[in-house]
Amino acid sequence: MAGTAAAAPSQPVDNGSARDRARAAATETSISAATLAANAETVKAATAAALAHADATGVGKNETLRVKDTLVDPEGKRHVRFVRAYQGVPVVGGDLVVHLDAKKNYLGVTRAIKHKVAVDSVAPKLTAPQAAATAAKSVSGKAAKTELVVDARSTEPVLAYRVTVTDSGKAETGVSHSVVVDAGSGKVISSTPLSDGFISPRLKAKLRDQGRQAKPSKNAKSAPPAKVQPGAGFPAQASGTGASFFAGDVPLTTTQNAKDSFVLKDPSRGGGETRDAGGKELDSFASGKEFTDSDNRWGNGTTTDAATAAVDAQFGITSTYDYYKATFGRTGIKNDGSGPHALVHFGDKVGNAFWSPECGCMLYGDGDGETFKQPLVALDVTGHELSHGVIEATADFQPTRVDARQNQFGEAGSLNESLADIFGTGVEFRTNNAGNPPNYLLGEKLGLEQKFLRRMDKPSLDVLEGTVDYWDKDSYDREVHAGSGVSSHAFYLLAEGSGKKTVGGVEYDSATYDGKAVAGIGREKAQQIFYRALTRYMVSTTDFHEARTATLQAAADMYGEKSTEYQAVDAAWAGVNVTAANTPKEGPAVKR
Repeated sequence: MAGTAAAAPSQPVDNGSARDRARAAATETSISAATLAANAETVKAATAAALAHADATGVGKNETLRVKDTLVDPEGKRHVRFVRAYQGVPVVGGDLVVHLDAKKNYLGVTRAIKHKVAVDSVAPKLTAPQAAATAAKSVSGKAAKTELVVDARSTEPVLAYRVTVTDSGKAETGVSHSVVVDAGSGKVISSTPLSDGFISPRLKAKLRDQGRQAKPSKNAKSAPPAKVQPGAGFPAQASGTGASFFAGDVPLTTTQNAKDSFVLKDPSRGGGETRDAGGKELDSFASGKEFTDSDNRWGNGTTTDAATAAVDAQFGITSTYDYYKATFGRTGIKNDGSGPHALVHFGDKVGNAFWSPECGCMLYGDGDGETFKQPLVALDVTGHELSHGVIEATADFQPTRVDARQNQFGEAGSLNESLADIFGTGVEFRTNNAGNPPNYLLGEKLGLEQKFLRRMDKPSLDVLEGTVDYWDKDSYDREVHAGSGVSSHAFYLLAEGSGKKTVGGVEYDSATYDGKAVAGIGREKAQQIFYRALTRYMVSTTDFHEARTATLQAAADMYGEKSTEYQAVDAAWAGVNVTAANTPKEGPAVKR
């Protein structure tokens, strides 16, 4: 794995062991080459199937496919996720997943749009600089990247420019946007934040209007001195300790560069590292300053030590890496072996935390000084936000619309928040940290008056965001954090079942829409079903009813259509009023 460093041996090298390691390395290389070759054959078969079954896949003669991800199930099925281009121009909203059996025969497709992609011409009337200027002005920022695209999200595709705009708005609500501008009329079609903060703009405004102040509980102690590693063979993996804000004393794997010099970088987890933004709105992780220490003992549990926030962040990103690897066999956010990155002390008076696609890292502010007076570096916040990175690398859910205050709306956006909550909670359960006990609550360590931000057993107990328990037709255009309760509640019912129960010392009481009891199948199975559904059967436009179908298909793949697990998935969605019977004939049209 790139970036991995190991301590030099403290005894003479055994040549036999060296030869064994060389053989193992050669074997790993050959396995990797074989995997790449197998993936290439799978992609080739999926591409041919997409064209051969054009009536189902919607892929036309003027289109080309670019692979985004390839997955092979233990049972042998293959899934290839594509984005596409029309006459060489990238298509927005044209993602699809082609499904093959073990012999690479076509099984079906999951597609984001149901209509064909076609425009009269791919020659724009507007120039790229004109589109960039329009986009930058629309969100008061700076145009960083402009590309010609075909926007196919509406039933009438249009030629457009997609412009990445930076330095727009306040850092605590996200400073970068993807702005789509009609290449003919110059009209702004859509503007979507590239970073989605844990605290939504709507919630932030509500807390400030009410004069609320978060009062987080702390579990930190002073960390004992770490055992310094032998002074030879640098750089080397080292074992350190940290005093965090929220998780107490925690172990940290670091990199030792010299006898008395350590860097907060974990070589055992793909180089996962936390750096210091120094109060600046940095554009890249590489611009951050390394955290270094002389005795491998980090932080003091308070804001008086800049390393304390880094302790929580590093513990969070490496715990999330461990969760995805141990639970799903996924190595890193993009499943490429790379460890997560984080920047703490980001910006000035930023009371939020983000996953930033541009940076490819977590961004943590130090608090706004009003509602939040310290960094939002709690474990489930990190698990939630890094899960947005996993979602971006897979289904990449997109909101139906975004309002002027940057609040997002729609069912796909709600699924984005919900699945980030589901897997963020999973990180807590797997880590099982005594200072931050696992539960089905989100943001419970932040010190809000209602004792949590969201919860899964009865989402409507979150009165701050107005989260709902059940699906209704207003879900089409509900703010995404409020709407997330539908699928989060379905997950809870699948994992734990309905009714009163106590899990890990927390009391829960989950009621179903129709009053029928639901028996849970356990959190482990529920996680596997939702993860498989996300990575194989969900796309950028997936709504709640399509999510139901996706999780049913995932359960069928893993356990069979007549299994208890399959029936439990069906019952869990019925428990939140998502059924085959009330499936809408078609979703809401994207408005131009």
